[in-house]
Amino acid sequence: MRTTKSLRTCDKGHQYYKSSDCPICPICEEGRRTDSGFLSLLGAPARRALENKDIMTLEQLAKYTEQEILQLHGMGPASLPKLRAALREEGFSFKTN
Repeated sequence: MRTTKSLRTCDKGHQYYKSSDCPICPICEEGRRTDSGFLSLLGAPARRALENKDIMTLEQLAKYTEQEILQLHGMGPASLPKLRAALREEGFSFKTN
């Protein structure tokens, strides 16, 4: 089975090919990537999930349970070990019920 990619243009004028319905421009997304902090440990969908919830610090992340974080669109179970380790390193942990 062959997947067809369509040429798209984002609001900033970047042209790129995508085969999914995902509206995210990979060129814009690369420019948003951070090289420091716990968000840099995550893939783009997981990072955007936290950013969309305004979770930008470990202190903010510690106010949520693991279950609440997993329910965010774009957050997968593979991100939890990275988040747990980042929290633990700074003396935090996920909220418990």
